[in-house]
Formats: sequence, C-alpha cells, structure tokens
Amino acid sequence: MAKKTTNFDYIEPVGARVLVLKDEPKRETKGGIALPDAAEIPTITGRIVTISRQIELDDDVPLKQYDKILFHPKNAIPVDFEADNQLYVVPVEDVVAVFRRKPPE
Repeated sequence: MAKKTTNFDYIEPVGARVLVLKDEPKRETKGGIALPDAAEIPTITGRIVTISRQIELDDDVPLKQYDKILFHPKNAIPVDFEADNQLYVVPVEDVVAVFRRKPPE
C-alpha cells in the first residue's frame, strides 16, 4: 500500500488560538550544572509563529507574530508534521505572559 504524504506550507489557527514554536528544553542550569535527560525541566516559553484572525482583529489581546510568550502547556496541542517538530497550537487563555523589551506606551 502506498504511503500517503501531505505537504502543508501554512498553518492558520482558528478561534482564539496562536501557533507557537516552543523553545528548546534546557540542558543546563544557570550555574552550569548539566541536567540528565530524565530530569528535563519542561519548557513553557516559545515564539508566536502565527496568530488567528480572531486575535488579529481583537485590540484587547496584546499578541502579535514573533512575540516571545510564556504559556501553560496543559491545553497546548502538538502539531506533528515531523519527528522533531516543536509547533503547538495554544489557546489564548493559556498564554500567561508576553516578554517585552520595554513597557507598552
């Protein structure tokens, strides 16, 4: 039986969701102590790759493409296109912080 392959060029989240590229997990503490794989600390930061149209049109949600965010991973849905993929669809209510260089004006 032939293997079916699908190639997608773009993923657009629907509803109040964002597509996030999760940061790599930390392998070392700030003090320089190497962490074994079994003691991996879950990383819950990432960069927004795409936002839904609903978020784009909502002035009350201060999220935009390429923002670095802190998110609660419980409801994050992995997007499995490749084995090493770190893409997740995250509901806006699970985004708990946005990293900024300076406060909004």
